[in-house]
Amino acid sequence: MADPHGFLKHRERELPARRPVPVRLMDWKEVYENRDLDQLRRQASRCMDCGIPFCHSGCPLGNLIPEWNDLAWRGDWREAIERLHATNNFPEFTGRLCPAPCETACVLGINQPAVTIKEIEVSTIEVAFGFGGVQPQPPDRLTGKTVGVIGSGPAGLAAAQQLTRAGHTVAVIERADRAGGLLRYGIPEFKMEKSVVDRRLAQMTAEGTRFRTGVDVGVDITGDELRARYDAIVLAIGSTRPRDLPVPGRELDGIVQAMDYLPQANRVAVGDEVTGQITAEGKDVVVIGGGDTGADCIGTALRQGARSVTSLEIMPRPSEDRPETQPWPTYPMIYRVASAHEEGGEREYAVSTSEILGEDGRVTGLRVTEVRRTEGGFEPAEGTERVIPAQLVLLAMGFVGPETDGVVEQLGLELDERGNIRRDRSYMTNVPGVFVAGDAGRGQSLIVWAIAEGRSAAQGVDAWLTGSSALPRPVNPTDRPLVV
Repeated sequence: MADPHGFLKHRERELPARRPVPVRLMDWKEVYENRDLDQLRRQASRCMDCGIPFCHSGCPLGNLIPEWNDLAWRGDWREAIERLHATNNFPEFTGRLCPAPCETACVLGINQPAVTIKEIEVSTIEVAFGFGGVQPQPPDRLTGKTVGVIGSGPAGLAAAQQLTRAGHTVAVIERADRAGGLLRYGIPEFKMEKSVVDRRLAQMTAEGTRFRTGVDVGVDITGDELRARYDAIVLAIGSTRPRDLPVPGRELDGIVQAMDYLPQANRVAVGDEVTGQITAEGKDVVVIGGGDTGADCIGTALRQGARSVTSLEIMPRPSEDRPETQPWPTYPMIYRVASAHEEGGEREYAVSTSEILGEDGRVTGLRVTEVRRTEGGFEPAEGTERVIPAQLVLLAMGFVGPETDGVVEQLGLELDERGNIRRDRSYMTNVPGVFVAGDAGRGQSLIVWAIAEGRSAAQGVDAWLTGSSALPRPVNPTDRPLVV
């Protein structure tokens, strides 16, 4: 284990400093200062190497957290990255973007602040890239089998890398002009610079994975053509149908889905020109939805020069401590402050929008009321109605399932009762040779679940193509997070 007295000597979490708010609002770079490796090793020393490491259970990837914590504490970065890569294809993504259910399941977290697992993870991979410890791993031999992976988000990339390394000829097909899915066109640059995605794609290309961008499957190539071209297909198309706001005034200009707004900002941040860009400059912006996507909208709007930003959430404000109804090691609903929340704006809870107001066809404000949660749902509180000015309203209320018109319909895939694509224990759909990984089958979830499903679906594909597989299978399609 790491220092056996580490959790006694160092009782507090230490996180890397974020750049001052006025400075970071001037650019799109990541918000963190350079990481201090001495600080990191102190945090790694706090890991108790538990007999039953619940952090493994919190993470669907089954990351060997105590092992690489110990190696990081010792400064053995080469071995640390080997243990990290044993379970996670892309720790540079998860270390930046995952909300870290491993930390909420940390045994130390019962009576102390949890180990900074996520920071140790991202620092380990960054050190490894620095000394050349991340090299392409092309297969020793080819199987002669071809696989088409539709979608280049984390699930698609994980499946593609696993299958390429198993010796299959893999093509990743992406409808956007660049590969990366939501990693590229959903996650703002200040949370993860796109150079981080590009260097991993370069590794995958060197291993033999082929990327075909600008191809809209279901339009440019049909489902039948896919089946004729590839021995197996992996659909990793995500859960991209956004939840809408069915209230009077929804048809007004200036009401924009988050995933119509954020990709434009991503493009501009890397130097692309976007004609008719939706921008928050000089506007009162209201973000409806208090999750990660809502926070991304806040940070983006502030960098664009919004006059004001207000975030609305229908749920009441969570407590800052773990509720008794959500005991360790489950992932609790607590009050969290993302970097974007530090930068400005107002967060309002227990508020519902009843009407969108406008003039001359454009939004001018929202009529909102405070709500109280009852057995029958959310009820408006009398006398709390008011109007919030807004010239731009961003809808960040989550997603309800994959797009089903196009390739899903063309292939004749069955859906489950939630509108996701149905699959069996091997991640195969009702159509032989067609597999589903990630949010398209699970529903909207976390990046660690996407990567875990991509790895698991790859095992199912490999076994179906060759009769057996030595690839890992960290999760079943029916597995669910540690929640109450």
